Amino acid sequence: MTDPNKPAEPAAEGDGAPPPATPAPADAPGPARDEPQRDPEPAAAAAREGTAPAARGGSGRGGLVILWLAVIVLAGALGFEWYDARARIASLRDDAASRAGEASAEARESAAAVKEMRAALRELQARVGAAETRLAETSGREAALDAMYQELARGRDDWLLGEAEQTLQIASQQLQLARNVSAALAALQTLDARLARADRPELAPLRAAVAADIERLKSAPSVDIGALTLRIDRLIEEVETLALRSEERPAAARAPAAPDAARWWERWAIAAWSELKSLVRVERVDASDPRLLAPEHAYFLRENLKLRLLHARVALIQGNEATFRSDVKQALELLTGYFDPREKAVAEAQAALAQLDAAALKVELPSLAESLGAARRLRQSRESR
Repeated sequence: MTDPNKPAEPAAEGDGAPPPATPAPADAPGPARDEPQRDPEPAAAAAREGTAPAARGGSGRGGLVILWLAVIVLAGALGFEWYDARARIASLRDDAASRAGEASAEARESAAAVKEMRAALRELQARVGAAETRLAETSGREAALDAMYQELARGRDDWLLGEAEQTLQIASQQLQLARNVSAALAALQTLDARLARADRPELAPLRAAVAADIERLKSAPSVDIGALTLRIDRLIEEVETLALRSEERPAAARAPAAPDAARWWERWAIAAWSELKSLVRVERVDASDPRLLAPEHAYFLRENLKLRLLHARVALIQGNEATFRSDVKQALELLTGYFDPREKAVAEAQAALAQLDAAALKVELPSLAESLGAARRLRQSRESR
C-alpha cells in the first residue's frame, strides 16, 4: 500500500503507464484568438492534476496485488514453516519422550545397579573390615609367635648348654668316682652328636673341647670297673651255695657182700663188722691248720664273707686300691680256710678272687676340666647379654 499524501512517482518504463503528454504544436487548432490568452502554467498544472490520479490509481492497484501476492506467499511459507516446525517439534518431542523413557529406564537400572553396588560395597567393606581385623589378629599372633620363637630359641640354647654341662659333670663323676672310662666316653660321644645336630656356630668352642676330651679318653688306659663290680656281685650271690669243710660227707662204704653159700652166722658177722666201721672215720688232712666250724656258726661265716666282698666292691667303685686289695685278700683267706676246695664252685670262686686281686686299678685318668670350662664360659657369656 502507498501513502496517499506522498506524490506519485513517475512510472517506469514497462509498467504499462501512459507516456507523458506532449505540448501541442503552435499551429494546432485551438480556441479563438480573440479569447483572452490564458496562462499556460495553470493549464499545465491542471493537466498534470488530471492525469496524475489516473496514473496513481493504476500504480497503486498493481502494488497492492503484488503486496497481497507477497503476503500470501509469505503466509504460505510461514504456514509451511510452522507446520514443518510443528512436525519437527512433535518428532523431537516424541524422540525426547522416548529418550526420556529410555533414560528413565536406564536411570532406574542405574539406580538398581548403584543400589546393588552399594550393597556389594557395604559387604565388601564389611569383608575388608573383617579381613583387616583378622590381619591385625594375625599380625599380633605372628608377633607373639616371633617373640615366643626367639624366647624358645634362646631357651633351647640355654637348655642345650645346661644339658651339655650336666652331661660333662656326669662323665666327670664316672671318671673320678667310678673310674669308668667307657661310660664317660659314651656320654661325651652322645654330647658331641647332640651338639652336631644343633649346628650352632657359637657352640663351636664347646664342641672342640669335647672332641679333645674324647680323644684323650680313647688313648687313656682303661679299667673295666663295671665288669669287676659284676664279678664281685656274682660271687656274693654264690656264697650261699659254696660247700664248707665242716659240711663234707664221706662216701658211703659198701658192705662186703656175703657169699651165697655162707652160713647164717658168717653173714651176721659181716654185717656187724660193716656197722662198726661206719661209726669211726679216719681221713687224711693235707692242710697244716684245718679250720673246723660248728654248724650253727656257718651262717655268720657266710655273712662275713659277703660283707668282705661288699667292702671290696665299694672300695673298687671309690678307687681305693689298698682297701680293695685288703678286702679281696681277706675274702680269699676265708674262702680257702673254711670252704671245701674240692668243690668246683669253690675253686671257681677262688680263681675269681685271685683275678680281682691281680687287677691293676691305679690308672691315671684324664680330666674333663677343659670341656666343663668351655660350657661354663658359654653359659656365663649368654647370661651377661
